[in-house]
Amino acid sequence: MKFIFDSNTWQEIFGSIGKNKTRTAITIIGVLWGIFIYIALAGAAKGLDNGFERAFESVAMNSMFVWAQSTSMPYEGYKTDRQLQLKLSDVATLQNRLPEIQYIAPRNAKGVFDGSPASVVKGMKSSTSPVYGDYPVYTKIATKKIYDGGRFINDEDIQQARKVAVIGERTQQDLFEKDENPIGNFIKVDNIYFQIIGVHKFVPGGGFESDTDIYIPYTTFKKLYNTGDNVDWLTIAAYNDADVVQAETNVKNVLKSIHKVNPKDERAFGAFNLGEIFNRITGFAKGLTFLSLIVGIATILAGVISIGNILLISVKERTKELGVRRALGATPAEVRNQIILESVFLTVIAGILGIILGAGVLKLIDVLTQGTDFPYTNPTLPIPYVLGALAIMIILGTLIGLIPAQRAVSIKPIDALREE
Repeated sequence: MKFIFDSNTWQEIFGSIGKNKTRTAITIIGVLWGIFIYIALAGAAKGLDNGFERAFESVAMNSMFVWAQSTSMPYEGYKTDRQLQLKLSDVATLQNRLPEIQYIAPRNAKGVFDGSPASVVKGMKSSTSPVYGDYPVYTKIATKKIYDGGRFINDEDIQQARKVAVIGERTQQDLFEKDENPIGNFIKVDNIYFQIIGVHKFVPGGGFESDTDIYIPYTTFKKLYNTGDNVDWLTIAAYNDADVVQAETNVKNVLKSIHKVNPKDERAFGAFNLGEIFNRITGFAKGLTFLSLIVGIATILAGVISIGNILLISVKERTKELGVRRALGATPAEVRNQIILESVFLTVIAGILGIILGAGVLKLIDVLTQGTDFPYTNPTLPIPYVLGALAIMIILGTLIGLIPAQRAVSIKPIDALREE
């Protein structure tokens, strides 16, 4: 290992590289391009993955929404185009029949899909807001960030059908003074007084919800709007190890059996499966990462091979020089090590430059996508992955360097001296 720290060794290496700077520069660019592609593509895939996770951070990744529509087939005496209606009893049936379901939250709403929003009044100020009737279990599926001092709906609110409400940030701004604490105050929702128990922070990406939404207990909503046992839609979360696509199919099949719907009727119940979307995004990101790995390694290999070719040419050009060194007592190991060290040196330089360029591009992309609606966040690549790619480059550079090194060792001093 002493030859690595020998100034003469590095002087010869730099002298060899400096003889044809253009050729060396092109070779380095060819090698750095491989690790650059890997870092840029893999980092970009991670940024896309992070962006979608952040955009839907308030909703469980294995969740879905299911609602009733109209039938498209006759069944057991029922005609086509029969309008279906989910019922509160469907929740218990689904939970009993489908073990893959972790949580089910029946939901009702006013002023979201149809009808006008509720009139909300406090003193002389008024606004309009969508109103949701919810159970506490809903927050296990879709997280609600409540400002300090407040809370979401609890079981006692449900049992006693309390007239309590969680309002949105915009509603607070519309109805209350800047320094006024809304918690404990009363507002009128469609002419019924409700006590405010919390203010929720609006998190974009949670679907159709907004910063004006008002949440009240499901049982209170039922009495206020006389909905009976009707349910607008079900928000469902499957267990993490469950197949969310199959879970959706199972939910629809159970609902079809409950509501006497033809098993082949695909229109009867609608669904929006977030879990399926997340799986596709994750699969795309993994595919892009794998593609970047394959393309990166192939490009690195091509670049490293070019280093081997350049060194073979260099050895051919330095035949007389190497022969003189052998004649003066240089051992085959010394000649071999110098050629291999030159190969590794060029590979390391190319790798470091590729890492710097890749990191720079990811930083640029991060800056350009900040403050936009595009779901893209923190495009990075773990340090171990980067170091692993660099290690692969060094190993390949060493192996490729053995070819011109062996060619240099095979040169006989007497033949080299005859070269002119």
